[in-house]
Amino acid sequence: MTTGVRRRMGVEERRQQLIGVALDLFSRRSPEEVSIDEIASAAGISRPLVYHYFPGKLSLYEAALQRAADDLAARFVEPAEGPLGARLLRVMGRYFDFVDEHGPGFSALMRGGPAVGSSRTNALVDSVRQAAYDQILSHLGVTDPPARLELVVRSWISLAESTALIWLDGRRIPRAELEVQLVHDFAALTAVSAAHDEEMGALLRRLVADEPADGPFGDVADRLTSLVS
Repeated sequence: MTTGVRRRMGVEERRQQLIGVALDLFSRRSPEEVSIDEIASAAGISRPLVYHYFPGKLSLYEAALQRAADDLAARFVEPAEGPLGARLLRVMGRYFDFVDEHGPGFSALMRGGPAVGSSRTNALVDSVRQAAYDQILSHLGVTDPPARLELVVRSWISLAESTALIWLDGRRIPRAELEVQLVHDFAALTAVSAAHDEEMGALLRRLVADEPADGPFGDVADRLTSLVS
């Protein structure tokens, strides 16, 4: 019979373990409800040892938030292949996967939490929004967006955030329906902007030309037509 010996972790390995533990706890409960003692217990170490690696809960929260921000930004990465509507629908599926997995933490970040308001956390949130914005422009094949297109894309990203927060408050609308609705929202915002600007009109015609009739963009066109016919 042999006795197991606990392996001693290196500094960076221990830091990453604590970040993972904290992210798991913050994902299940809002950050202000999670104590350093809970994090230490879940990591199997003492409270003073947590402070050896992080000055306080705020710094640990920010480190966990950095990992979550990197994860969320990666959800918008999608191969530039196939119709745009189908690509956006896959992106929304991964986006809501994240929201589903990290509900309380996502809500605390967007609505207010212990680290919200600091320049570090604000920069992290902005970095996710910018990553999403850059990815959408990449899907549109645009490198120098006109002002109206920037407005449409950034407004849509804000709408996705707001929709996810409302959904978390009871999940009264099926998630799959909201994912499709957000893709429809993108098409609708683009169409309204195109009605006021020829450059946006040309972009919309280019996008629609590649869309199948049974795709998300064709679906919303049929739904809107049926309402006024």
